[in-house]
Amino acid sequence: MAQPIKVLFVCMGNLCRSPMAEGVFKHYVTEAGLAQRIVSDSAGTHDYHVGDPPDPRAQRASERRGYDISGLRGRQVSRRDFGEFHYVLAMDEVNLRLLLRLCPQEHVHKVRLFMEFAADPALREVPDPYYGGAEGFERVLDMAEQAAQGLLCHLLNERAA
Repeated sequence: MAQPIKVLFVCMGNLCRSPMAEGVFKHYVTEAGLAQRIVSDSAGTHDYHVGDPPDPRAQRASERRGYDISGLRGRQVSRRDFGEFHYVLAMDEVNLRLLLRLCPQEHVHKVRLFMEFAADPALREVPDPYYGGAEGFERVLDMAEQAAQGLLCHLLNERAA
């Protein structure tokens, strides 16, 4: 069996956006019967929440839509991740720049914005819902669902080519 495609979702603290994106994407991958062929993880550019579960509001919003992210734990992205993962997807421009600074030159092509895979090209960044209300977490899930579907289609088309 071929080595699985590996995708890493990255936000600042690995507390809200990237675990939500990981949960949505894993759900779609599992539903498609591709869990052995496509694997994912999430990380933060900062070490604020290493070892912590996702924000309770992120967990509740995700659970309402059928995504269980309760078992995820925060971790910080490392230079090793760039060699291990085929896609390193930032939630916003700030984290994209931080990743590009950390990334070895030979892996720069792997670092992109997650929303590049969304159907709506006007959507570039996933906003951080941490300091807002519940509607911010719902918006993140809406965006993650759109981009995760696009990413899965991209990966399937890439492998078929």
